[in-house]
Amino acid sequence: MHLARDGHGVAVNYTANRSAADEVVEAITGAGGNAIALQADVGETDAVAAMFHEIEGRLGRVAILVNNAGIARDDLLMRMSPEAWDEVIQTNLRSVYLCTRAAMRGMLRQKWGRIISVSSVSGISGNPGQANYAASKAAIIGFSKSVAREIGSRSITVNVVAPGFIETDMTEHLGADIAEEAAQRIALGRLGKPEEIAAAVGYLASDDAAYVTGQTIVVDGGLSINGNVGHAKTDIEGGEVSD
Repeated sequence: MHLARDGHGVAVNYTANRSAADEVVEAITGAGGNAIALQADVGETDAVAAMFHEIEGRLGRVAILVNNAGIARDDLLMRMSPEAWDEVIQTNLRSVYLCTRAAMRGMLRQKWGRIISVSSVSGISGNPGQANYAASKAAIIGFSKSVAREIGSRSITVNVVAPGFIETDMTEHLGADIAEEAAQRIALGRLGKPEEIAAAVGYLASDDAAYVTGQTIVVDGGLSINGNVGHAKTDIEGGEVSD
């Protein structure tokens, strides 16, 4: 909604939850904006290529890319399966590589663009039980700094937003007790709202941020001030893992 209010056409990607994507499209079009919903697994090369081809045919070239695909498969590393590792890396990190590379072509030709990827405070501070998730989110930051150096001369900025605990589908499964515990460790005393992340993305996409690139904006209400963002309960002694 934030980008649509600024006059941008919006392509809403979804993997499985079409109804949620359709709700976003309906909200944008109902307010007079232009939006479409597209199904694609953004961790798959062919799917990303097809998605961008359709976007360019229906909305024009992609001038602003927001990489926001993310899943979590939390577990202690000693119990983490290779499948859980690979699934998180593919969705969270490979998607950023594929979509950024696809969007860059048009941006380089036009000598203008905004690439914004959503990381996490877990990618900055780490988090017990989230080695796969934290690794994927930390890699996004390094990736973005590198790409920012590669294409900055073409007036293309590449930045990262790192949210803390935000009221989304991913945090709902934590339960009320964990959410309350998290809120107590946040300087502002509450979880963040999706609109507050959208505002940071909107800033980075705007002309006001034309001289900002290779940066990570942390939007976590002060959660990471003390460097402790963990929520998982772990107990590892003598090489054994207990719940």
